[in-house]
Amino acid sequence: MRRFLVLVLAGLLIPIFTGGQTPQRVAIRAGKLIDGKSDRPVDNALILIEGDKIVSVTAGGNAPAGAEVIDLSKATVLPGFMDVHTHVLLQGDVTAAEYDEQLLKESIPYRAILAARNAQIALSHGFTAMRDLETEGAMYADVDVKTAINNDEVPGPHMQVATRAMTPTGMYPLLGYSWELKLPTGVQYVDGVEGVRKAVREQVMYGADWIKYYSDRRYHFEADGVLHSMVNFTEEEAKEIVNEAHRLGKKAAAHAIGSDGIAAALRAGVDTIEHGDGLTDAEMDEMVRKQVYWVPTLTVGLYVAPGRGGNWQKMADLQRENFGKAIKKGVKIALGTDAGGFDWKKVNQAKEFEYYVQYGMTPMQAIHTGTSTAAELLGWSDKTGTIEAGKWADLVAVSGDPLKDITELQKVKFVMKGGAVYKHDLR
Repeated sequence: MRRFLVLVLAGLLIPIFTGGQTPQRVAIRAGKLIDGKSDRPVDNALILIEGDKIVSVTAGGNAPAGAEVIDLSKATVLPGFMDVHTHVLLQGDVTAAEYDEQLLKESIPYRAILAARNAQIALSHGFTAMRDLETEGAMYADVDVKTAINNDEVPGPHMQVATRAMTPTGMYPLLGYSWELKLPTGVQYVDGVEGVRKAVREQVMYGADWIKYYSDRRYHFEADGVLHSMVNFTEEEAKEIVNEAHRLGKKAAAHAIGSDGIAAALRAGVDTIEHGDGLTDAEMDEMVRKQVYWVPTLTVGLYVAPGRGGNWQKMADLQRENFGKAIKKGVKIALGTDAGGFDWKKVNQAKEFEYYVQYGMTPMQAIHTGTSTAAELLGWSDKTGTIEAGKWADLVAVSGDPLKDITELQKVKFVMKGGAVYKHDLR
């Protein structure tokens, strides 16, 4: 494993390689350690790292001879954060015009450059792992960004990607232009059982870790007070998407905002519900029974509601009510922001932690959504999500105590990913 430091140049994180293949030992002194699994922090912890892995975590003790010591004794150390719903190829789409302009005026190579920048922004904010849930018309460029990060060409989080996402023909932008024009679309149009099966296979062939599809659209409230929606796929199509994904060893995520779309996705057997504004009590109970994760993406909903108008603010208010119910029912909630739906440069993804506390979680519960629970969703519990022996050395640190003020997580001062220091403002 190559060891490297990071030079901040022109606002970007640039890795500077400083050694060969011999693992180096690093000892981190943590004033307070929140390990991602325990209910209580540990004071005066010593974290020993060799190469890209954590070797041991102890309360107190001395660093072994020859180890490089990083003194974070006045800081709170946590596992690297994880955002399990992002779009690195997107730069904000409050309005349809903003979305259309990106697909019509920006080339995929240019969008990939911005995506690499966005990955660096996320890492600088403490997000050492992300699940990117579709490229919004940029084909398989998320696979390229992930590959460049894995090859140490650019700094960024560990990534899992979903490539193109799916809807039936005509049910996702770009829409409304002359039929004489052949325009790009934000997703892959797929129809029929054979069509969706082939699309899943194609996306996996090109590097998809997850399969994502749009379960619904046209969100509206009816007299029963429930947020309803129009379901996109037939039952047979949706089930085949999920079944084929599972057969190929991949998981399936469903964009599902209205109650009808959520119910259809649960019948199809998805692994995660994305957004889920219109969850009913019965659907929450079903998610608990089936161990389906909810990724609420509160940040994007609250960000776009003022600009979109209509039912969007009412949907955001309903989601707040449902969030409290979901906590009590024991729904598995994993942190996801829908970054890309808002401008990466304007909003820190860690804002999502703050909303979770405002909506009823304790600070420790909120931290777990973006660490250990997110790792479970990704299938990476054996690799990351907690600070313990054998895990990747993915760590962040803040000056204050996030258990007293959750907004501290929006002020990350130290970032380590895989044993490499990318940010250190605590010297």
